[in-house]
Amino acid sequence: MKIQKFEGLVAAPFTPMDKGGNIIYDLIKPYYDFLEKNGVVGAFINGTTGEGVSLTQKEKQLQAENWARCLVSGGKVRIINLVGGTSYKECIENAVFSAEIGISAIAIVAPYYFKPVNADHLADFISRIGESVPQLPVYFYHIPSLTGVYMPMLSFLEKITSGLPNFAGIKYNHEDFADFLSCLNFRDGAFDLLWGKDECLLPALSLGCKGFVGSTYNFAAPLYHNLIKAFNNGNLAEARQLQQISINMIDLFGKYRGIITGKAYMRYLGFDFGQFRSPLQNMTDEMYNEFLNDIREQELDNWFSRR
Repeated sequence: MKIQKFEGLVAAPFTPMDKGGNIIYDLIKPYYDFLEKNGVVGAFINGTTGEGVSLTQKEKQLQAENWARCLVSGGKVRIINLVGGTSYKECIENAVFSAEIGISAIAIVAPYYFKPVNADHLADFISRIGESVPQLPVYFYHIPSLTGVYMPMLSFLEKITSGLPNFAGIKYNHEDFADFLSCLNFRDGAFDLLWGKDECLLPALSLGCKGFVGSTYNFAAPLYHNLIKAFNNGNLAEARQLQQISINMIDLFGKYRGIITGKAYMRYLGFDFGQFRSPLQNMTDEMYNEFLNDIREQELDNWFSRR
């Protein structure tokens, strides 16, 4: 399979919900259009930011169906659907469904309860799912901080690429830059390595990375477009300054209960996507007002995406 690599920003969308925790599927089309307008080239749905592990099988499929509809009706933002998971049978159901509705590619995360103990076991799990959709590119989502599956991705690449022809690459969410560079250079750069740490985009750029997946690209795409442009133009001082603004933006995630802060950023831009599902704790109204003050004091909104 010839791999169509992602170059640029791939947003990891939030799942829009009402106050009762029900998904608002009607908000997906304007969300898709918003990302496209702001130069985002892809959307990585049903992932960590999208609360995929907190959704039912049916909800994940309905969400994928609505995102796919935007793409197949003429949209320019390609869709990667995270299909799972801990059960390869369930992952296969989602993978086949993804192929049927026109999704661009699928991604698979390492099973995080009964964990694979080495690269062979992980490759076997991923291959079982990928073989069910030979026409779709398959990505592995490497996020050991949440799955607890720590192993060099270079070893995994050597195993998976020998047995899965439609394997496309890795969404790499781990700060092992040596391993990441080795994966970038594997077979002369044949595979698509997507960097997943927004606050470290500049170091990844310096290694030759071209594609990036992250949650802050949902609401601050102009910041990263300018960062990439500055780097490509050789203006490293400006690139470092813009990366610091990104770090300041992401620091507010730590201040306001983590990942749920992303929906607060979207709310500021006029997208009320509700709250995250339990067991995550959400912001209080008092915290949100303090959050708004931080945005204004740091002038972060100068770098936000526009509706």
